[in-house]
Amino acid sequence: MASSKPKNGGKSSKGTSVKGDSAERVVAENRKARHHYEILDTLECGIALVGSEVKSLRSGKMSLDEAYGRVKGNEVWLIGCDIPEYVKANQLNHQPKRPRKLLLHRREIVRFASLAYEKSLTLVPLKAYFKQGRVKVLLGIGRGRKVHDKRHKLKEQTAKRDIAVALRGRGSR
Repeated sequence: MASSKPKNGGKSSKGTSVKGDSAERVVAENRKARHHYEILDTLECGIALVGSEVKSLRSGKMSLDEAYGRVKGNEVWLIGCDIPEYVKANQLNHQPKRPRKLLLHRREIVRFASLAYEKSLTLVPLKAYFKQGRVKVLLGIGRGRKVHDKRHKLKEQTAKRDIAVALRGRGSR
């Protein structure tokens, strides 16, 4: 009698699980966003793409450095995101910096739009990744930091790092 379980313990040959592929493969990350903004809340959303954009993302090419979210009417758009053209997609290629629609539920749009409008906050894309074969964008709502806030944050991080190094060194004796 043959068992229905895969012999490799539920793993495919690529190292991701067969059941409930919950592994995320990060395509792009906006590291500067957490430095420039104090992120108050995050939300995972889908993004409407054309075929050549997905092919370009699968090869790991995307830049979120200058990107931001904008609410227009009842829709949220990702503006300034750069996805370079896919070399093999001759005539069917896309524009690299076109605005892309973010896929959110209406109640999420209302909640985020009201926060952004009332408190003058910014919608910042933090990272883009593949989740179960679909491209997702982690969108954060953040308040811009002043220069002195950035310096204060760096001092705190340095102090924490120094304490951690000192404790690690002390425990090895």
